Amino acid sequence: MAIQNRYEFMYYVSCTNANPNGDPDMGNTPRLDPQTMQGFITDVATKRRIRNYIQMAFEGQPGMNIIVQQATNLNRHIAEAKRAAGVEDCAKEKSAVYAGRKKACELFYDVRTFGAVMSTGPNAGQVRGPVQITFGKSLDPILPLDISITRMAVADTIKDGKVEDYLKKEEETPEDKLRTMGRKQLIPFGLYEVRGFISANLAAETGFDDADLKALFEAILNMYEHDHSASKGEMSVVSPLVIFKHVGTDSDEMQRARQAKLGCAPAHKLFELVHAKKKADVPVPRSYRDYDVTVDLEHVPAGVEIGFQRDPYGPITWGKLPQGEDWFRLG
Repeated sequence: MAIQNRYEFMYYVSCTNANPNGDPDMGNTPRLDPQTMQGFITDVATKRRIRNYIQMAFEGQPGMNIIVQQATNLNRHIAEAKRAAGVEDCAKEKSAVYAGRKKACELFYDVRTFGAVMSTGPNAGQVRGPVQITFGKSLDPILPLDISITRMAVADTIKDGKVEDYLKKEEETPEDKLRTMGRKQLIPFGLYEVRGFISANLAAETGFDDADLKALFEAILNMYEHDHSASKGEMSVVSPLVIFKHVGTDSDEMQRARQAKLGCAPAHKLFELVHAKKKADVPVPRSYRDYDVTVDLEHVPAGVEIGFQRDPYGPITWGKLPQGEDWFRLG
């Protein structure tokens, strides 16, 4: 059964001496708002890491395939979904398109979660996913750096070159010509806030259920732990996942279920219950512990529960912080 409650969630990502999300149109420099100099992490970058984690952690499990994979053709996956649905790969009838769309939701976790445009090639229509994630935004201005580096080797090519040709070339070339320069783009530090929305109504259309929700939260908390690289070596979700669950208030069971699906408070009001601010005695933040984060539990609207998840494999702690969590404070 698809989830029966609306959710919102938020979390904080710490980036130290790394490039959180480069812009290919700007020489891969970290993305930022030119007016405020606050940094961005695009929703696409976050979804890519969630997909990568799901593909790795749930490999081979039914319904947990990923349609948007690296170096693949989406149309092949669309055709596979239609064939699995028992219709011709490229059948254009409305019933065939709908059958392919339904089967794609069953087969692919990211279609069920984020939705997909599958109207290309074999055509399985479009799916609007229940989970949407905002651009992550740094709490303070970031300082993009462009650093020169030296690579102690070159990669010059010799047409139809054999091993002997490359050895001869190395022997004939002065040592200082056998190295080259490069560049790295990074920021010294940034703390990014990311927000997300989960629609129970759209989940009913794709079949996004409680197991999928649990996998999503696990992936968010773990995604950077399996994405370390030279450019993203020090990135991590440093906060508990803050989760808002709409449960309804009405004494009538049917009406309460309706409220739980539609929501009992605007999302922006819920996000305002969590407030992060740089400590007064910190001139330039260089750690997530240079911030205070307060959670106002006293003003959580009726019909909404607030929970925290620190352990990606553990339960959600409702109404209080996980034991030992000293970065958040309850206001």
